[in-house]
Amino acid sequence: MSKAQTLLDNAVQAAAGFKKLDQQTTDNIVTAVYRRALDERVSLAKQAAEETGLGIWQDKVLKNVIATQLVYEDIKRQRTVGVISDDSCHNIVEVAQPVGPVLGYVPVTNPSATTIFKILIALKTRNPIIISPPQAARHTCVAAATLCAEAAVAAGAPEHAVQWLNKPGPKTLDELMADQRLALILATGTSRLVQKAKQTGRPVLGVGPGNVPVYIGATADLSFAIDSILSSKLLDNGTVCASEQAIVVKKGVHEGLVAALEAKGCYFLDQEEIEAVGRVAWDAERLTMTAGVVGQPAERIAASAGITIPAGTKLLIAPLDQVGPEAPLSGEILAPILAYYVEPDFDPAIARCSEITSYGGTGHTAVIYSNNDERIEYFSRKVEAGRILVNVPSTQGALGGMVTALDPSFMLSCGPGGGNVTMDNISARHLLNIHRIARRRPNSKWLGMDNEAYLDESVSGLELEQRFHRNF
Repeated sequence: MSKAQTLLDNAVQAAAGFKKLDQQTTDNIVTAVYRRALDERVSLAKQAAEETGLGIWQDKVLKNVIATQLVYEDIKRQRTVGVISDDSCHNIVEVAQPVGPVLGYVPVTNPSATTIFKILIALKTRNPIIISPPQAARHTCVAAATLCAEAAVAAGAPEHAVQWLNKPGPKTLDELMADQRLALILATGTSRLVQKAKQTGRPVLGVGPGNVPVYIGATADLSFAIDSILSSKLLDNGTVCASEQAIVVKKGVHEGLVAALEAKGCYFLDQEEIEAVGRVAWDAERLTMTAGVVGQPAERIAASAGITIPAGTKLLIAPLDQVGPEAPLSGEILAPILAYYVEPDFDPAIARCSEITSYGGTGHTAVIYSNNDERIEYFSRKVEAGRILVNVPSTQGALGGMVTALDPSFMLSCGPGGGNVTMDNISARHLLNIHRIARRRPNSKWLGMDNEAYLDESVSGLELEQRFHRNF
């Protein structure tokens, strides 16, 4: 028997066991796993940083806290077993059922946090989960999944509630995703991986790239905006897909912004330096960031590009006037690199933001720093993003639970424009089948209609509408 078949046989067995659990037992399991994972937040963060060579371990601790404490606080009171809603007015009762075995991809940028997050929302909804780690973070993901599995089973979860692939080779993954017993794929990772999951024919909850623009308006508090942007973009060396990728300003704002950014450790690249960094940060053939710069500090990126920057530089800023393949640093790069655009007025600035999201970030996230409600509303209509963040750091704002009330999540979906079925922050509610018991509730308008009128071509639609409402 193949590894994929064994995993799914075990998952099906666990799914049957899950269906016997009540809400209290389910919640006890989730609490036990959350507490165990929170206990190990530091050790897992250090292991992730050492194994992958990406980011900053202290920031990975924060990610683990989001994935444990904030996610737990968000889902702990949700009803996910049996009757979850009883609408006596409409005579509809909603009953929650698990979807079945889930496959959870984990990206190298957030290995322990994403593993824990997906396990928690799966257990909360009584779904067995199989974790598929990236090769470069395999040991971290397996360590996180192992401690979660131990805590879950000890608290009453069925055996094999949490499983993982020790060596997720293409053949095993293909076999897993082709099996009809797999109910759902939680696809987080590279665009290629997410696309492959969609092509399997199995239901997929996916994500998309986040080429996040930040517009700083004339009414913004510049000092606050700069501090917010840096706190977000520099978090774990920019490895969160919701981190800022470009600043867009009008000329009047630009004049006071450059000096303020430089005072905070930002370095503005000249044209030759932009080209040099572009060559090491962007793969022109595949039109994507290079793996070598992801999660690396600015000084290391500059050294690899052969340019000299001041000691202590935190962020590389590339002034650009184009978006697209001809401007390599205008795409999503999960590193301390920001594009920078100066526009003559508000309308072209917002058009530029829209252009940025359209180039590899449709439906993801966009940020505006402004205290003008009309401008904020206009921005939200013009820029295609599922998360329009106002006066908040993009990473912390989009992940939710810290500076916004969005659901804490390590799966930020991007809607149809980004190839996803929803623009939500994925959470436990997305892993439920909701059965609706609909009892008789006659519609007096419908029952009062003369059905023969619908067959009479001489009766206009307007007259039918009027008759329909007269019956009430």
